[in-house]
Amino acid sequence: MRIERLLILSALVALLGCGTKADSQKDAEMGKTGGARITFVELGSVNCIPCKAMQPIMKSIEEKYGDQIEVVFYDVWQADQKRYAQEYKIKLIPTQVFLDKDSNELMRHEGFLPEKEIDVFLQEQGLTPIDQ
Repeated sequence: MRIERLLILSALVALLGCGTKADSQKDAEMGKTGGARITFVELGSVNCIPCKAMQPIMKSIEEKYGDQIEVVFYDVWQADQKRYAQEYKIKLIPTQVFLDKDSNELMRHEGFLPEKEIDVFLQEQGLTPIDQ
């Protein structure tokens, strides 16, 4: 399954020029596979400037925390992903939603969110960078 995700991710990177996962069966039910402790849901668009600025941050967070986190990106301006804007009741993009392993919302942020702030939050939740 991990290899399939990497192949999908590689295809998306080639098509979109970004390093995140797209909607693939609601990304295996929001991190319930693979043992991710936190699911980081980014709701935005590849055509939104602050959303584009979040793309490398999402990739970095995914690499930094490995299997402890599941990073999911929904382009809510795409017809097949608009439903997530309603599901998460977002008011603006980008919006970040952090969920625990039981899909309970831990935190929500609207607008650009610096990587250092995400790191602080994730480490408060008990995640540790895999390089440490």
